[in-house]
Parts: sequence; C-alpha cells; structure tokens
Amino acid sequence: MRSGMQFLSDNAAPVHPKLWEAMRAADKPDTPYDTDALSRELDARFTALFGRECAALWVATGTAANCLALATMVDPHGGVVCHEEAHIEMDECGAPGFYLHGAKLLLAGGAGAKLTVETIGEVLSGITRGVHQVPAQAISITQASEYGMVYRPDELAAIAALAKEHGLGLQMDGARFGNAAAFLGCSPAEAAGSVDALSFGMVKNGGMGAEAVILFDPAKADTIRYRRKRAGHLQSKGRYLAAQILAMLDDDLWLQNARAANALATEIAASAGDRLIYPVEANELFVRMNQEERSALRSQGFAFIDWNDTCVRMVTSWATNPDHATALGKAIAAL
Repeated sequence: MRSGMQFLSDNAAPVHPKLWEAMRAADKPDTPYDTDALSRELDARFTALFGRECAALWVATGTAANCLALATMVDPHGGVVCHEEAHIEMDECGAPGFYLHGAKLLLAGGAGAKLTVETIGEVLSGITRGVHQVPAQAISITQASEYGMVYRPDELAAIAALAKEHGLGLQMDGARFGNAAAFLGCSPAEAAGSVDALSFGMVKNGGMGAEAVILFDPAKADTIRYRRKRAGHLQSKGRYLAAQILAMLDDDLWLQNARAANALATEIAASAGDRLIYPVEANELFVRMNQEERSALRSQGFAFIDWNDTCVRMVTSWATNPDHATALGKAIAAL
C-alpha cells in the first residue's frame, strides 16, 4: 500500500526552497506597500524577460491578477469574450463581475478550452443591437488552457489581429504560462504573443502566495494600483511577494520548474494511451476512467480529482516524485 502519491493539483505542491531563501533575505526593514527596493525592481526584470516595456505588479492570487488586468480594459457595461470553460467563468465565483462592477462574460466555444478566431467571431457577430446589448471590450485567453492545451504563436497572432480589428483589449490568464512556454520551447514573448496584459502564474509553479500582473502598456498601471488597493490586495509588506517573484525569475527557475512538471506528465501520458482525452501539452492529464478503475488506483495510494463521470484529472508539479510518476504510469497501463 503506497501513500502520498499526489496528483491532485500543482496548487498542492510545496513552495520551492529558493523562494523561502528569498523571503528570508527580504526579512528586514524596508519601506511599505510597493515602494520597497524589490517591488521597484519588477518592472525592469519583466521588461528584460519579454523584450518590451511593461509594468509589473504583485498580487496574492490568480483571480485578482486576472480581474485587475481586465479592469484596465472593460467598463461596467462592457463584456469579456472568454471560453465557456475558462477559469474566470467556471472557477472564480463571479469575481470578474465583482471587480469589473457588473461587466459580463461573453462565452465562446472551442476544442480543448481554446478560443479560435472563428468562435470569437461568432460571439462578436451576434452583438448588433447597440445599447440593448453588452458590447465586447476585451478577449481573455488562457495559456495553457483549462485542459492543458497550448496556444501556438500563430494562433495567438490571429487572435491578436482580431482583437485589434475590433478595438478589443487582449488579456492572457497565464496561471500555467510557464508550462506553456516550456512546451513551446520558445521565448516568453512568443508564448505570450501580442497581449495587452498577462497574469504571470507563480503559485502553481513553486510559489507561495504571489502572482504578477504584467501590463504591456505601462500607462495603465495606475488603474491597477488604485483598484488593487480598493480590492484589499495592496499588502503592506509587499516586499515578500516581490521576493518570491524575483526568485522565480532568477536563473529561469520558473521555466526549470515547468519543464520538470511537463516531463513527468509526458511520461505518464505515454502509459495512458487512448485513455487520454486531450494531448498532454503541459502538466495536466485528462484520463478516461470508470469508478472501479478510480478505486483501484486510489487503493494503491494515488490521489487525483474526479473531473466528471467519464474522466479524471491528474496534475504533476515541479515537486512531483519521479518514482511516483513512473508508478502511476504503470498502474494506469495495468488497468
């Protein structure tokens, strides 16, 4: 009987030791809120990472990062086109409407929880009645998607062109941005495309409690600063959040962690065969499995989530034990 073989979520993984070291190093007097030396360093570090000027602000959660970014683009009477299974629709308890003071999510389809120019266009073409309908003002895409599918640079370019054509902002939920960039093997700039704002995920990738909101129009940063304070997310000791983010950027730790997680997911996928519902492009696996098979795996000590009646979700992380991943692959193959 094995125990502790954890594939529930990358949120369940521990904090990377280098982040604890960074927070310990930051544990000394400095100016409060976001005026400390570490917080002031973020703009330059992300500008260097993406190769274009940006403003970077810390927040504690991905939900806040997504919603504050969208708040720079959308009026209370406006709408955000997103996938019908996007995190902002399915898993944020109406937070976009709360932060955006009533703005609406306009839902579109797409295989693997990815939007396409065609599915976005279907939503936009239905908005024809002026003030009687909610106007689209932004598009939100998720990199990697809720099913672990990754947007390629050409797909991002096509969506960005559509957004520009219609005068829409483009926001990227990058909770697993590192996993997407690792899969693509390209630069961070190419993995982000021409988005206006990016939620640069840290917590799922080895962080403790810090995410970065990246604005590629720095002039809009003050909008987030005021809204972050109003929303209760301006932490008085922000240097500890900045320390986590900077530690993840040092020596590309964010990318190293993502590569490690992706590699183990790929290994497990090789044993799952035609049980896989979606190709494994990041660190999530969606596997067809009946109740008896789920019980068989759990009896061997594997922990995972029942996604629905036909499949389970399994997630690897930077800290997943390679022996556990190998054991899970063998156990799935033996079902």
